[in-house]
Amino acid sequence: MFILITFAATTAQGETCLSPPRPFLPAGEAEMIEFAEIIRQDFEYYINDIQAYFRCLDEERARAFEEARQVSQDYGRFQAVIKAN
Repeated sequence: MFILITFAATTAQGETCLSPPRPFLPAGEAEMIEFAEIIRQDFEYYINDIQAYFRCLDEERARAFEEARQVSQDYGRFQAVIKAN
């Protein structure tokens, strides 16, 4: 008797969501005034990047949830086959 078992490897992998670095804010007021435009841009970039980071986390959570649902169904099918034999 020959039994062939096939395992389907999933290629779907989660996305790595990287949190943006926190913008630097000098301690001294003179430096804040002198570099105001650069600091403002750094904060604006951070705000845009952190919003993208939150979207990435939301998308990854949804993807992982769907994957877990599918794995749970696969496990249920596996258990049914084992129980029937």
